[in-house]
Amino acid sequence: MQASPPTKSTVLTAAVIVAALGYFVDIYDLILFSIVRVGSLTSLGVVGKEALKTQGEYLISMQMGGMLLGGILWGILGDKKGRLSVLFGSILLYSLANIANGFVQTLDQYAWLRLIAGIGLAGELGAGITLVSESLPQDKRGYGTMIVATVGVSGALLGYWVGDRWGWRNAYFVGGGLGLALLLLRVSVFESGMFQKAQAAAHVSRGNFFSLFTNGARLGRYLRCLLIGVPLWFVVGILITFAPEFGEALGVQPGPAPLSAGLAVFWCYFGLVFGDFASGALSQLLRSRNRALQLFLAFCGLMVGVYLFGLRGVSQTTFYAVCFLMGISVGFWALFVTVAAEQFGTNLRATVATTAPNFARGSVVALVPAFRWAEAHLGGRLPGAAVLGGLSLLVAFWAVSTLPESFHKDLDYVEE
Repeated sequence: MQASPPTKSTVLTAAVIVAALGYFVDIYDLILFSIVRVGSLTSLGVVGKEALKTQGEYLISMQMGGMLLGGILWGILGDKKGRLSVLFGSILLYSLANIANGFVQTLDQYAWLRLIAGIGLAGELGAGITLVSESLPQDKRGYGTMIVATVGVSGALLGYWVGDRWGWRNAYFVGGGLGLALLLLRVSVFESGMFQKAQAAAHVSRGNFFSLFTNGARLGRYLRCLLIGVPLWFVVGILITFAPEFGEALGVQPGPAPLSAGLAVFWCYFGLVFGDFASGALSQLLRSRNRALQLFLAFCGLMVGVYLFGLRGVSQTTFYAVCFLMGISVGFWALFVTVAAEQFGTNLRATVATTAPNFARGSVVALVPAFRWAEAHLGGRLPGAAVLGGLSLLVAFWAVSTLPESFHKDLDYVEE
């Protein structure tokens, strides 16, 4: 396909619409296990709080491990074969895997299919953000990624609604069906002109993942990009996914029903809708990605403190309200991916924009055992979470503060 650049006056291009809808389905499928964890594991014969927690940690680690592998695979392909190949190839893989998830009968089947789904889920956001960033005018790309994020994270709300009303198996079928339906829009999207230009230059090496590690300055930028996203997955992967366990430690008052991880996810992602909109708009208003990220990280630190130390004995309503506010505070996800994309040239942009969010997501694989260690050695669940969360936030703040500002950066260049 030939590139069809947007006019100077438009933001809502076909690329933005498809990337936003793709991210909507991506988030639906990504977060669905956290929503249906207890119900699905119980129906497969897992009984008892400890077993549900242990098996839940195992399955989410398999999913996130798949995303680590997929991040590298899809990132390299995005720079070698094109943004569109990854955008739609990843949607196809995770859609088929999630349909298969609806048929599982054993924990082993469940685990391996979450791994495959994780590999598929790894590609969509990075490819979408890269395509949008390269397709829109310089002064509008922040608005484009803001739309992608705001529409996308609302997929978690649909995931909760479907999982709560239709059951976990049907929820997986719906997610897979939505992804397959999205593939019908493929004909309306054009490849990035910047990618086509780099592709035509025979001397330019594209998608060389290992080149990120052969230059000190480049490696430093890459590692700092990765670190920015870790606090979000500490919040979602630890504090929200295991909300019932934290609610028990905090002595949250009993309600009509037990505290629900699915409902905590719902309120957190409802907050993320507002947070992603606000962080994208703030970066445009301040004309600075870095300052917007710093403000959101500070807000996140405040809300984590409230969650861990300000909710003793509160009602379930108050607990869920704080989950909502904490969701707003970590609503910088697409802004983080945008920064990663803007830090690197066209021949490595998809590699970075795809691996960075997936390595950040995959940090859950390390965060879960680190949290268990901190819980056992630092005085319990709440102080352990506070230490781990505080460290992730401080490191992320340092990473943002030392990265070059990218708001005004011209992206039409390659890494030598």
